[in-house]
Amino acid sequence: MTLLNETHDPALRSWLASANAPGSDFPVQNLPFAVFRRKAATPSETWRGGVAIGDAIVDLAALTKTGLLTGLAGEATEAGAQDKLNALMAMGPRAWGALRLALSRALREGAAEEAPLRACLVPQSEVEYDVPARIGDYTDFYTSIHHATNIGRQFRPDQPLLPNYKWVPIGYHGRSSSIVVSGQGFHRPLGQTFPPGSSAPVFGPCKRLDIELEMGVFIGPGNALGTAVGMNEAEDHVFGLCLFNDWSARDIQGWEYQPLGPFLAKNFASTVSPWVVTLEALAPYRLPFTHPEGDPQPLPYLNSEANRAQGALDIQLEVRLQTPRMRDAAEAGARISRTSYRHAYWTVAQMVAHHTVNGCNLQPGDLLGTGTLSGPTLDQAAALIELTEGGKKPIELPGGETRTWLEDGDTVTLQGWCEKPGAARIGFGQCAGTVLPARSA
Repeated sequence: MTLLNETHDPALRSWLASANAPGSDFPVQNLPFAVFRRKAATPSETWRGGVAIGDAIVDLAALTKTGLLTGLAGEATEAGAQDKLNALMAMGPRAWGALRLALSRALREGAAEEAPLRACLVPQSEVEYDVPARIGDYTDFYTSIHHATNIGRQFRPDQPLLPNYKWVPIGYHGRSSSIVVSGQGFHRPLGQTFPPGSSAPVFGPCKRLDIELEMGVFIGPGNALGTAVGMNEAEDHVFGLCLFNDWSARDIQGWEYQPLGPFLAKNFASTVSPWVVTLEALAPYRLPFTHPEGDPQPLPYLNSEANRAQGALDIQLEVRLQTPRMRDAAEAGARISRTSYRHAYWTVAQMVAHHTVNGCNLQPGDLLGTGTLSGPTLDQAAALIELTEGGKKPIELPGGETRTWLEDGDTVTLQGWCEKPGAARIGFGQCAGTVLPARSA
C-alpha cells in the first residue's frame, strides 16, 4: 500500500499558476500520465508521454533532452518519453515514485528547475491524445454489487444475485483492439437481435445502445506464466487508474450472451480517458474496505490486513449526456448520474490477485475494467438500463427531451475526481465519446 509522503502535502503550490486554480484537475499533487502530440502534427512530430500540470503538459521527450532529471528518475523519464507508456509501466513503483518526486520538487514554487522545465511545457489546448498504453489484453470485471443486483432484478426478481457473486470477482475477457481514446466517435453497432414477439432473430443496427461508467486499471510489472500475485504485492503491479466507458448494445447482448457471455454487444468500442492517475497520487483518498455484515468474507487469497485497512478508493464519478440539440444550442451536457468508486464490492488488489491466482500472466499495459460502478441508490446507477429500469422509464433532460437509450449524435462524458478537506483535489479529466450513425449492412 502506498503511504503518504511529501508529494501529497495540500499546501504545495506550483510556479505554474493554472495548477493552483480552485477546481483544477491537475495540481502539483496529481501529476498523471498520458500520450500526446501537437494537433495537426508534422511527420516529425511523434507521440510521446507527458505529465499534466495545470493547463499544460510536461513533455517527457523534451525533458529527457535537458538532462535535468538523473538517476532512477531520469531513467523513468526516458521510458515515459516513448510513444506508449508500457516501458514506464514495466519499471515498477520505485521508478514511478522517483519520477513523481523529482517532478513534484521541480514544479513547486521557488524551484531552481523552473526555467528549463518551462521550456518543456506544451499547452493542453494544442494537443491530441492517444490510448496511453499498447494494451495487450483487456479483462472486464463486475465489481459493483448494486449494478449486479439492479440488472439481476430485471431478469430474476426472486434471485437478483447469482450464488457466486459474493464469493468470486466475476469477469470476462474483452477485446483490446477496439479501445479508443476520449474524443473519438464510434458507429452504432450492427448485429443480431430477437425482438419481443418475433419467431426468428433479425439483423440490423442496435436499438438499445447503453453506457457503462467504469474505472480502468492499467497493469505495471507483469507476472510470469504459472505464478500468482498475492494480495500483499498486488498493488505493486498497478500503474494507475483512468476513466472507462464500456459502451454496450443491450439488445444484441440479450440474444447472444447465453451460454458464453458478452461478445459483439461489447467489442465494437470502449473509451478510455487519456490521463492515467497513479495509485500514489490517490493515497489520501483511501478508505477501509469491508463486506457488509452477514455477507461472506473473502477467501484467504483475496484477503489481507492492508486491503481491509485501506483497499477502497473514494473517487467521485459523474455521467453527463449532451444531445445534438444541446450541442447546437451550445448547452453543456446534463448530469444523469453521480456515484463513487468506494461502493465497489471488490478492490483493485482483489481483481489483480484473482486474475492471476490460476497462473494467468498479466503484462505491462494490460487493462482491467472494474465493471459498471453503480451506487446504492437509483440516482447513482451508472448505466441507462438501470436508470430507465430496462427502458420502461425514460430519463427527462433539459428542454423537454428524453432518453431511454442513446441516439445518434449523443455525446456521453464521464468525469472523475477526489476531493475532501485537508487534501488536494485529484482529477482524472474527461472521458467522452459520440454515437455516430450505423454503417450500412
